[in-house]
Amino acid sequence: MWWVDANGGMDATDDVDEEPTKVLEFALGDETYCLDIGVIDEIVDAGDLTRVPNAPPHVEGVMDLRGRTTTIVDPKTLFSIDATGTRERIVVFDDEQVRAGGTVGWIVDEVFQVRDVEPAAVDDGTAADDPGVHGIVTADDRFVVWVTPSVTAETTDVATPT
Repeated sequence: MWWVDANGGMDATDDVDEEPTKVLEFALGDETYCLDIGVIDEIVDAGDLTRVPNAPPHVEGVMDLRGRTTTIVDPKTLFSIDATGTRERIVVFDDEQVRAGGTVGWIVDEVFQVRDVEPAAVDDGTAADDPGVHGIVTADDRFVVWVTPSVTAETTDVATPT
């Protein structure tokens, strides 16, 4: 972490005082990604989706989750990932944390685990290139892309069936 001193210079601070963040690791194609669990409401099995005519290309459809119409988004389209997969699970976002104009979920290929990520394990220099990327996490001799929910009211604006 960096801070500006009284003379306007930049000094490094110690990340030791920062708490680890719990993240959910999941697969999109052959790659592993993660999300801060603070933005997640629940994880459900992918079920039948109702297609919505004239929806944006990243909207797979809608589904009913306990009386809530939930818009299901394909993050592969949002992040321009060319990959196929099994699309087994849906990560549903907390409406209070991700203001998308309704309940939204991402359809992912597989959910792996929840793990703690130390601030020192995150390379956030790559985040400047893409607003949907928080950083790259080094974990167990592999790299995990830490993404943020890139869904807004504009990106998920679909007419829900009545």
